[in-house]
Amino acid sequence: MAAGGELQLLGCWYSPYAIRARVALGLKGLSYEYIEQDLFSKSDLLLKSNPVHRKVPVLIHAGRPVCESLVVVQYVDETWPETGPPLLPAGAHDRATARFWAAFIDDDKFFQPWRRLMRSTTDEQRAEAFKNVVPQFEILEQGFTECSKGKAFFGGDAIGLADIALGSFLLWFKVVDEVSGTKLLDEAKFPGLAAWAERFLAVDAVREAMPEFERLLVHYKGFLAGLASPAAPAG
Repeated sequence: MAAGGELQLLGCWYSPYAIRARVALGLKGLSYEYIEQDLFSKSDLLLKSNPVHRKVPVLIHAGRPVCESLVVVQYVDETWPETGPPLLPAGAHDRATARFWAAFIDDDKFFQPWRRLMRSTTDEQRAEAFKNVVPQFEILEQGFTECSKGKAFFGGDAIGLADIALGSFLLWFKVVDEVSGTKLLDEAKFPGLAAWAERFLAVDAVREAMPEFERLLVHYKGFLAGLASPAAPAG
């Protein structure tokens, strides 16, 4: 289905934040022009469209940019409420709950422990980082139980904002597990999240938005090699 005005999406194939926007647009069935960005040599269009953060994704609707991934997802839902499934629930409390869990996923309390695991280059670093990230997944397991109310997704019967927020990282979780020898979404420890992840990745709009696992794995190994290099910057 064509959108009600020209739509362009500035993204990067491996960015989980850009994946969020692609999933939202796909679920809504909206057509758009995808413009791949080189994050190491940012285009004039990206810098002009998002001069504050200079990051992807940026959704350009009828010439006007919308920035930040969760803002883009909510903008898509609010702008095309009659197109495709709703991405946020109708009730005010349920909407607030969905926004809370989406914000938790991007908050330092969750993201930074996982980022340390993702950036670990030694077995010792990985063991310490993994120990610190598991409690955050315990919180998410409880959050999924409460938010889904026994249904398939955080959003209930269909994918919603919190699903998109966490689901955009699923392939990254998998490639980090592959390299680190970890298993973040262990079925024994996190049965709700593990089953949810399988359901999420089976949705057509999600599969179409995700990068190929092998390509992402190669990218990640190259990223780690750069971190391990003596010339790599700190941080």
